[in-house]
Amino acid sequence: MGIIVGLVIAIGSMLGGFVAMGGHLIVIWQPWEFVIIFGMAAGTFVIANPLKVVMDSGKATMEAFTGKGPKRQDFLSLLGLLHALMRELKTKPRNEVEVHFDNPTESEIFKNFPEVAKHPDLVLFICDYCRLILIGNARSHEIEALMEEEIGTHKKYKLKPYAAINTVAEALPALGIVAAVLGIVKAMGALDQSPQILGGLIGAALVGTFIGVFASYGMLAPLAVKVKGVREKQCAPYTIIKQTLIAYMNGALPQVAIEHGRKGIAGSDRPTIDEVEAATVPGGRAPAAA
Repeated sequence: MGIIVGLVIAIGSMLGGFVAMGGHLIVIWQPWEFVIIFGMAAGTFVIANPLKVVMDSGKATMEAFTGKGPKRQDFLSLLGLLHALMRELKTKPRNEVEVHFDNPTESEIFKNFPEVAKHPDLVLFICDYCRLILIGNARSHEIEALMEEEIGTHKKYKLKPYAAINTVAEALPALGIVAAVLGIVKAMGALDQSPQILGGLIGAALVGTFIGVFASYGMLAPLAVKVKGVREKQCAPYTIIKQTLIAYMNGALPQVAIEHGRKGIAGSDRPTIDEVEAATVPGGRAPAAA
């Protein structure tokens, strides 16, 4: 919704100001200039990126429009799941705990937190490092370094659409110049025409430069920033898991360890201490914490 409102404000202000200065909107409507600029932009985008990135960029754009990212309840559910798992690790023998990590889709603990269970990559991340904790001889600083490396790799992959869209945004002003040059070439073929006709052709050519600059700085660049923000928020749960499990490995009690994770949640999405306690003490929603 924010993207749509922003575009309405930007385009409305631009067109309204142009009309207020005495301009005629029909002059800006040069459909073949749009075809040239956005066609070249689409072509260079496909050339520069693998098919997976092209498809993921479409998905990331839709996520940016809908603001699809973890919300307050998702973070609260994640903390509740981690608390339940840490209680299991602390109080149950290894053979009873392993079943949760070997087959999380059948685990009653994971089933009790569907907000987390619906993200397979996140579940796999939790299970992998809980297995390492279960082994018992892993050093916390080594696990932390491994986590940071994996989180960095995951974040780099998630931000590829941002880089791809931003690259096209940076190229759009130059593509607008290409369209303008082609328009000038066309105008040069009409030098024997009246000044009125020639002026119209030159004006139409300059619209290409306007389209390229506006589409770059007024549309695609802000969209790329929005995509980056949404994708970074989607990566936040991994950092929360890291902080929580490392605190647990360093000797913190489960209730204290999840406080380390809670501090990694920013802004209005961060649950209060009372909300976290309500979800985890005296047992939250997981039978393991009973």
